[in-house]
Amino acid sequence: MTEATAGAALTTPFDHAERRIWSGKAEAYAGTYARLCAHPAERLLDAAEVGPGARVLDVGCGSGTVSAAAVARGASVYAADADPGMVAATRRAVPGVTAHIARLPELPYANDTFDAVVGNFVLNHVGRPLDALAELRRITRPGGRVAVTIWRAPGAPGQTLIGRAARAAGLTRPTWLPALAPQDDFPRTPEGLAALLDTAGLLGAECSEVTWEHRCDPDTWWAVAERGIGAIGQVLNSGGAEGLAAARRAYDDLCAEFRTREGLLVLPHVALLARGGA
Repeated sequence: MTEATAGAALTTPFDHAERRIWSGKAEAYAGTYARLCAHPAERLLDAAEVGPGARVLDVGCGSGTVSAAAVARGASVYAADADPGMVAATRRAVPGVTAHIARLPELPYANDTFDAVVGNFVLNHVGRPLDALAELRRITRPGGRVAVTIWRAPGAPGQTLIGRAARAAGLTRPTWLPALAPQDDFPRTPEGLAALLDTAGLLGAECSEVTWEHRCDPDTWWAVAERGIGAIGQVLNSGGAEGLAAARRAYDDLCAEFRTREGLLVLPHVALLARGGA
């Protein structure tokens, strides 16, 4: 098998769909979901034991939130993302970071390169999570740490709000947007993620839940998905203008559950934070 053939074999229909979803979305992500996903950043770096002088890779760097936090700790930071726009955004946001366009589970780094590797919600976006974790272990030196976050499933009420509105409007996942293949999926629970790290060869794997309340204006939160960001954005737009309008009506009703007197939404979220040793 040639190198090109091997690379193609590692790319799943899920991976192709993710590239399509996120292409050109870097600016929209930076102004919306990036703030949501920033909540566990410091705890993620703590889990990976990132401190001054550490050589760190931020994989799935997005708009650079975790990279910036690692630089602030005095680490030597590298970053990687599959989307060129995300890499460019990280370079702009974090001067001095060494950022590459690269996708899991094929990263352009030698074995044992990093003291720590962190991935903030990147496992949600790869077709073969186990292979991705094995790749992170490969590039981490013996004794180094790998730490990752993913969304827990089932999700907290705040993170399922727009999905509930879409279902109320009769919207379903479009046929071109595949889920993970059954053999590649795993329980999105502390036990399920810890077991995946263990299977990938990471030592002393452990996982805990991280909870927080994300505050956002209702129109802003809706606009994130309406603009087609993420899988939920694709679902929301799958029914055309009529389906979108029906989902918005359902969303406005459901927002009452989370709206403060000032009109903001307080949305409970829960993620999983796992770490293991190389």
